[in-house]
Amino acid sequence: MPAEQQSPTPTPDFETVFGQVREIGGWLTQAQARALWDEARPVPAGDLIVEIGSHQGRSTVVLAAAAPQAKVIAIDPFVDGAMFGGLATRDRFQANLERTGLAGRVELRQAKSTQLRRSWTEPIGFLYIDGKHDYWTLSDDLRWSEFLPDGARVCIHDAYSSIGVTLGLLRHVLPSRRLRYLDRTGSLARFEVAPVSAADRLRILAELPWWLRNVGVKVLLRLRLYPLARLVGHHDRADPY
Repeated sequence: MPAEQQSPTPTPDFETVFGQVREIGGWLTQAQARALWDEARPVPAGDLIVEIGSHQGRSTVVLAAAAPQAKVIAIDPFVDGAMFGGLATRDRFQANLERTGLAGRVELRQAKSTQLRRSWTEPIGFLYIDGKHDYWTLSDDLRWSEFLPDGARVCIHDAYSSIGVTLGLLRHVLPSRRLRYLDRTGSLARFEVAPVSAADRLRILAELPWWLRNVGVKVLLRLRLYPLARLVGHHDRADPY
């Protein structure tokens, strides 16, 4: 008798996965996690999902759980410092993948994205950028989109929230003719590799007041002027993202 075929492992629902993600440190909101989930689900079988900036694996778990048919490449140098945590953060990242049963779907590349890109040759099905938020790094990270085919999606965290990220978008995406702006969930902006129009570019500029508001909120938080931050709709002590 022929060997019994095994049925494919079912993809868990988003709510179940996010129940696990809540325990992982990071800044990705539930709504943003849902946006990543929806983008990862249709990535074709065998394609690569590239994540730039993994931290403790909050977004990595979402991407790997949503797309069992794809492979997730997680890129993070795990540098030392109070915000990033160095090797201790890498250990938590790996432990979180093991705990959620997703370690086999993720390949960690412990390197700076700007250095790894120079030798990269593989096509990418979906790109998520949440790396270092300075202008120069984001400008280089946008070049990873060159490995995406027409119709593929790019998500960028801290767009219209971080000064460096927003300036990079204005300098490189605004004048380009390749990345069409779709929308944002908080600071998570979605783009598509597709022809753009003047109206699309104006939609990017229309986000600038929200960006300026967020920069102002960050200044108020640094000065501990929390009541003033609440006056513009920010009701906690974490940066807007």
